[in-house]
Amino acid sequence: MRAYLFCLLIAMLPASAEAAIVQLEMRPGIAASAEYLAGQPNKPAVLLLHGFLQTREFPTVVTLARGLHDAGYSTLSPTLSLGIPRRAQSLACEAVHRHSLDDDLAEISRWVGWLKSHGHRSIVLVGHSFGSLQLLAYLDAHPDKAVKAFIGASLVEAQVNSTLRPSLITELESQAANKQRALVTHALSFCRKYTSTPENLLSYVRWDQTRTLTALKASPVSVQLIMGGQDEVLGRDWIKALKHVRTPLVVVEGANHFMDGEHEFDLLEHTLNDLARIQKVPTQ
Repeated sequence: MRAYLFCLLIAMLPASAEAAIVQLEMRPGIAASAEYLAGQPNKPAVLLLHGFLQTREFPTVVTLARGLHDAGYSTLSPTLSLGIPRRAQSLACEAVHRHSLDDDLAEISRWVGWLKSHGHRSIVLVGHSFGSLQLLAYLDAHPDKAVKAFIGASLVEAQVNSTLRPSLITELESQAANKQRALVTHALSFCRKYTSTPENLLSYVRWDQTRTLTALKASPVSVQLIMGGQDEVLGRDWIKALKHVRTPLVVVEGANHFMDGEHEFDLLEHTLNDLARIQKVPTQ
């Protein structure tokens, strides 16, 4: 299997002959784009989502998309707009963030709809890092019936100081209830200073470990998690908590949060294995 994956990876080109850049207007004046790689019609399409404030050009997503496509899968890799028309670069922590989780979920829904409109009736969601959390939140909210499974690599909660989260949520809820539009600044994920409106920041902060674990247990589709054994981005005992809720989980020993280096083979291998398993399950 490793030899096969090595051939897939070394055969990857910077841009595939089947690649197409798709654009959709998400909201008035806000267009977003995705890269589409057409594969075999008898295989499910895979929607891949990048991590926090990144783009579809993030190496983990690019490598995985190319590997899956070379194995015959159609892939769609969107870049979430984050409120910026035709965003093509990662968004700095220091920027003013006027996007919300609800906006992200609406864009995911639009891309799922785009795949359906192009003949894909079986769709698998694959996320990396915060992208895994956003896809899980989508499944928790309003998943399309065409979505059959979810594969989350390096799944994280919305990270803030855990001891301060309850008081922060109370503060943000009060500000949002009072229609406060003044910007606030708090830590979120890898950003020490993340500036947004109370309502928009609250949409992310609410996704703590408890809510994330609850969503995993209640997922309407099959779930597979792929985690790195040396992931220093994760919170304390996070993998232990994931195992406790009995979510199907693979731990790649020695892999970091980005599954880079030799571990890109492991990420691709486990993803392909789960896709093969999904195809053997009768559709409802």
